Amino acid sequence: MPDLPALKNDLLLRAVRGDQLDRPPIWVMRQAGRYLPEYHEAKGNHDFFACCRSPEIASTLTLQPIDRYAGLIDAAIIFSDILVIPQAMGMTVQMLDGKGPHFPRPLKSPTDGQYEELMARQIDVALELSYVYEAITLTRQKLDGRVPLFGFCGAPWTLLCYMVEGGGTKLFKESKTWIYKYPDASKKLLRKLSELCTTYLALQVKAGAQIVQVFDSWAAELSPSAFKEFALPELRYISSHLPVTLRKMDLDLVPMVVFAKGAWYALEELCDSGYQVVGLDWLQDPAEAAKAAKAMPEGRVCLQGNMDPGVLYGGREAISKAVAEMVEGFWADGEGRGWIANLGHGVTPFVNPDDLKFFFEEIHRLSKDKRSSK
Repeated sequence: MPDLPALKNDLLLRAVRGDQLDRPPIWVMRQAGRYLPEYHEAKGNHDFFACCRSPEIASTLTLQPIDRYAGLIDAAIIFSDILVIPQAMGMTVQMLDGKGPHFPRPLKSPTDGQYEELMARQIDVALELSYVYEAITLTRQKLDGRVPLFGFCGAPWTLLCYMVEGGGTKLFKESKTWIYKYPDASKKLLRKLSELCTTYLALQVKAGAQIVQVFDSWAAELSPSAFKEFALPELRYISSHLPVTLRKMDLDLVPMVVFAKGAWYALEELCDSGYQVVGLDWLQDPAEAAKAAKAMPEGRVCLQGNMDPGVLYGGREAISKAVAEMVEGFWADGEGRGWIANLGHGVTPFVNPDDLKFFFEEIHRLSKDKRSSK
């Protein structure tokens, strides 16, 4: 592991441990991205994946919100994409302007030739995704301990969706065809993805990631029973095998976060899935989620979330109201622990950066007010 600067702001890691704090740590998903004017300047004429593959550009983009919102946010997340795993597996993925990710040749069926080839292929995650690890190490050096750095991956179910749909979709026709018509082949692919994700996250930790998050962005497309059959076992595979992998590599364990967007029905299962932090989207009521997490027999997990990012379009009054609801729900008991303030999904396009700054400031103000009133 490279020799990297010591951490100066460990607020987020202390929140994960359950320490009592004066305010919750804050960061937001997709905080490094296209809503920032400096992002477009640094990106220049490079396409999206070219930025991901350039450690210098990726580290620059990662640091932009840390510099802009200095003193307000408590974590950075490496600039990358969940679809680098399918790319490492040999699939072509393009990022098309106005459309998003596109697979020119998605998986069609377990007998389409590509599936068999993909399942038989030995993937060298260390080699294929070396640029991500280089970006993480470089970013840790540039951060100089200001905040911890997140690594991440996409969850197997979400990756499968993209790989068979060929990109984003509203119908999920191909994804549902796969799991209901070819359940055994789907589970084999999901397990291969879980194995790759576990290795990938471990190598991110080796490179310098201090906490990791698994994004199951399409969890809402599964029924509760289908989620338990296809998605949850793979999330549990990662959470149980990553610590084992890290120990084998003589690396310290790091906190793990699971974010299953739309899986409000599975909160109890997610709290018991082996992750130290459970990310919530805006479909969860803060107070009810906090109550459920505290009631877990295995002890309290840290919650992360969960304001609707769309509130950022609504102006300062709407932002203050939504933050107050979060603070009241997650921070109400006066213990000052167990919550990482965040949005319920990533920052969306066209958000005014100053409105996001106001969101951060309101978290600071209202959480401190709540603590002082206890």
